[in-house]
Amino acid sequence: MSWIDQFPGLSRLPEDIRSYLLSESNIVTVPADTVIFGPGKSPENLLLLLEGTVRVQQTSDTGREIVLYRVHAGESCVLTTACLLAYEDYSAEGIAETQTRAVAIPRAAFDKLVSDSVAFRQFVFTAYSKRITDLFLVIEEIAFRRLDIRLAHKLIELAGDGDIVLSTHQKLAVELGSAREVISRQLQEFQRRGWIEQSRGTIRLMDRDQLSGLAQS
Repeated sequence: MSWIDQFPGLSRLPEDIRSYLLSESNIVTVPADTVIFGPGKSPENLLLLLEGTVRVQQTSDTGREIVLYRVHAGESCVLTTACLLAYEDYSAEGIAETQTRAVAIPRAAFDKLVSDSVAFRQFVFTAYSKRITDLFLVIEEIAFRRLDIRLAHKLIELAGDGDIVLSTHQKLAVELGSAREVISRQLQEFQRRGWIEQSRGTIRLMDRDQLSGLAQS
């Protein structure tokens, strides 16, 4: 089984297209915390993640950062796809949150496959449309959903099955597209209510039921 079979949309490719894709692509390993791409850079490859996570974030003119989305194993980056299709430079940056293995499909091979293969083109645009929908949800949350609700949801998400969140106020602000001071005030309010306890770089969930109730409101 080749890496192609890890991506359902590619596993249906005809044998000649599969062979071309395998011969033209390379598998690359990227260490954690590496900036994979950034504003003003043009994409050279379409990356399909095999292992790891890539965080895509944008910085405003005022210096405020926001996480747009994450790319996980079995996915591609919608921003890279858009830039390849439009021949434009990146407007955001992608950072490897963990050590990452990915398939790099060079621009020339990407252009040929999009032009020649219906199955490959369908794979690209299906992934593209799904991620665009996710981005609209991010915009909707920032524009219309109360910050306290979003913060409660993020704390529960980051804690997973436990009660500990290892994060700073600044990192939470980036995740939620807010200012650190605003996040700090809201966390202080959660602590006043007895829902959380805070120490340096750590937040302990003391009343998960109350946070869940707020997150679902």
